[in-house]
Amino acid sequence: MLAVCCLAQFMVVLDISIVNVALPAMQTDLGMSAGGLQWVVNAYTLAFAGLLLFGGRAADLFGRRRVFVFGLGLFTLASLAGGLAQSETQLIIARAVQGLGGAVLAPATLSLLMTSFAEGRERTRALGAWGATAASGGAFGTVVGGILTDVADWRWVLFVNVPIGVALVAAARVVLVESRGQVSRLRDLDAPGTLTVTGGLVLLVYAIVRTETSSWGSPVTIGLLVGAVVLLGAFVAIEATTANPLVPLNIFRYPGIAVANVVAALLGAAMFAVFFFLTLFLQRVEDYSPLRAGLSMLPMPLMIILASQLVTRTIGRLGPRPIIIFGAAVGSSGLLWLSAITVGGSYWTHVFGPLAVMGFGMGTTMVSMVSAATAGVPMRLAGLASGLINTGRQIGAAVGLAAVTTIATHHTDSRLRHGIAPPEALTSGYSLGLFISGCVFAVGVPVAFLLPRLRRPEPAAAGPPAPAQLADAQLADADEQAVAHTAEI
Repeated sequence: MLAVCCLAQFMVVLDISIVNVALPAMQTDLGMSAGGLQWVVNAYTLAFAGLLLFGGRAADLFGRRRVFVFGLGLFTLASLAGGLAQSETQLIIARAVQGLGGAVLAPATLSLLMTSFAEGRERTRALGAWGATAASGGAFGTVVGGILTDVADWRWVLFVNVPIGVALVAAARVVLVESRGQVSRLRDLDAPGTLTVTGGLVLLVYAIVRTETSSWGSPVTIGLLVGAVVLLGAFVAIEATTANPLVPLNIFRYPGIAVANVVAALLGAAMFAVFFFLTLFLQRVEDYSPLRAGLSMLPMPLMIILASQLVTRTIGRLGPRPIIIFGAAVGSSGLLWLSAITVGGSYWTHVFGPLAVMGFGMGTTMVSMVSAATAGVPMRLAGLASGLINTGRQIGAAVGLAAVTTIATHHTDSRLRHGIAPPEALTSGYSLGLFISGCVFAVGVPVAFLLPRLRRPEPAAAGPPAPAQLADAQLADADEQAVAHTAEI
C-alpha cells in the first residue's frame, strides 16, 4: 500500500517538471509561441493547485480508494491524449486535464497513508517515504524528461505515464482498502466554493502572465487582478457560511496547518523556478542536449532523498520547527549560489555544488513541513489536510513561476534592447529569476519560527490523574468531537 501511494504521488509530481527539458523540442515540433510554452507548465500546475482542495475533500466524502482510482484513470488518459497532441491548444488542454486528475489523486495518496498508519513513529516513517517521493519526483522529472526526449521523442515524457498508470490501477484494487465515504451524492460537495477558488487562482496567474504584453497598470491587468480578489474573497465568505464547506475554516485552529502551508507555497515557488530556469539555461545557453541537461540535475533529487531519510530519524526528537528553519536556510543559500550562473561557467562550481546544497535543504523542509501540517489532525479531515499542503505548494509554484518568469523575461528583453548578446542577456534573466526565488525561499526561515515548539510529554506519575489533567483531556476530546461534528455536517 505504501509503495502504491508513493509511486502514484511520484508520478503526479514528476509530471510538473518532466516537460521542462522537452520544452524546446515541443516548441520546434508544434510551432509553439513563447506564451504557449509557459502555459504547458502553468496549465498543469494551475489545474492541480485550483482543484486540490476539491480532490482532498472528495477523498474524505466519497471513499479514498474510489477517488484514488478515478484520479489515476483520468491522469493516465490525459497523458495519452497529450502524447498524441498535434497542436499547441491540444497539448495545453491535455495538460490541464492531467492537472485535474493529479488534483484528485495526490491528496488521496496522503490521506490513505494518514488513515492507515498510527500517529507516531510508524506514520512519521510513512510520511518520510511519501515526502521523499513527492520532493524528488519534481527533481527526477528533469532527468527522466531529458533521457526520454534525447533517446526517443518529447511525446514519451507523457506516454511514459500510461503503462505505469494502468499497473497502479490494477495494484490499487488489490492492496488498497476502501474507506467508508461520509456522503454519496455529488451535490454534497461545495461546488460554489470549488468554482470560486479555482476561478480566482486562474485569474490571478493569468493576470501575472499577461504582464509580458500588458503593463501592471493597464486596465486589463487591473481588471483581472480585481476579479481574482473578488472570487477569492467570495470563496472565504462561502466557506464561512455554507453548511458543507470545501474547507471548514476551523481546521486552521490546528497550529501547524497555516504556517506549514505558507512554507509549502514558498518552497513550491523556489523549486519549480529552478526546474524552469536551469533547464532552459543549460540547453539554450550552454548548448546541452536534453539528456545531458537532465543528468546535470541529478544532484538535487539524490540529496532530497538523503535529507528525507535523515529527517525521519530526527524529527521525533526535535520536532518540525527547527528542521524547517534549518532546511529553508540551507535551501535558499544553495539557490542564491545557483543564481551566480555565467556563460561558459564551470558545471561543478556553478551547477553541481548549488544543486546539492539546495536539494538537501529542500528535502529537509519537505518532510518536516508535511509532518507539521498533519500532526494532530482528526482522521475525518485527513484528506482536507492533505489537499491543503499540496495546494499550498502548487499555488506557490503556479503564482511564483508566473511572476518570476515575467520579471526575468522583461529583464532579458531590456538587456537585448541595450545591445547585449543573446547568451548573456538570457543568462542575466535566468540569474535574476533564480535570485528572486532564493530570496522567496529564505522567507521560510522567519515564517517557520511561528510554528509551535515540540511539547515533550511529562513523565507519568503514579496514582490517579490530577483534576487539571482530567480537565485538559476532556477539553481535547470536546475539541476533536466538535471538529468531527463539523465535518459530518
